[in-house]
Amino acid sequence: MNGILILNGPNLNLLGTRQPEVYGTTTLAMVEDACRAHGKAIGVNVSCHQTNHEGGMVDAIHAAKGVQAGLVINAGAYTHTSIALMDAVASVELPAVEVHLSNIHARESYRHVSYLAKVALGQICGFGPQGYILALDALKSHLEGS
Repeated sequence: MNGILILNGPNLNLLGTRQPEVYGTTTLAMVEDACRAHGKAIGVNVSCHQTNHEGGMVDAIHAAKGVQAGLVINAGAYTHTSIALMDAVASVELPAVEVHLSNIHARESYRHVSYLAKVALGQICGFGPQGYILALDALKSHLEGS
């Protein structure tokens, strides 16, 4: 189990075209390619999954149990609303890092609440696509005990 699942939630399939002033012009495919390349460079198998459905995210988290060593999750708007995702992450007992492209704490007040933060090792936000690379490095370091 040396793999890490990168799980992206609703609307992230529209990266590159959706509100580029907030989320940039990098597409999800570009983010995933960069993560796989970085994973290869640091010796970690990276799997990527995106769904617009909360239940699909829960299913992907459950399927990672016993298969993946950790989870990088950008739950999009579900970050601020989904107790189900929080419970799923807690239930599988996989170390998780929460990622957001924008700085959610500098945006609307409803985005300041993260249910995932309660069960994640940490949160990386505001660094655009680089946040995923930072999350992979942090998670690998955690898994190695350093």
